[in-house]
Amino acid sequence: MGPVLTVYGLRNCDTCRKAVKWLEAEGIPHRFHDVRADGIATADVARFATSAGWETLLNKASTTWRGLSGTQKANASEADAVALMAEYPALIKRPVFDFGKGEMVVGFRDPQKAAVLKAAGK
Repeated sequence: MGPVLTVYGLRNCDTCRKAVKWLEAEGIPHRFHDVRADGIATADVARFATSAGWETLLNKASTTWRGLSGTQKANASEADAVALMAEYPALIKRPVFDFGKGEMVVGFRDPQKAAVLKAAGK
């Protein structure tokens, strides 16, 4: 068996809670990493951005994003976005399913569920 799936998200996020319940129901071993409580390294955010694309990873629908200055939003390059997401983990679209080996799925809709099942060998 390969490395255990790591799910990055927020413990109080409804979508993250649904994702964890779904993983348990599917019998997919995983561990949960709360990006706010446990923290997230800039290197991990950069790795997510490289794998999933920083535009996919950046949650522009979040209240945290809306609270940023116009300058911070207007100048969002990949490097800026990675720095912002490392500083404000709520800006990371959730959940992030990290299978290791650069294999990552961001979000929890039907296409992402299918990708998680495939990556988990289900």
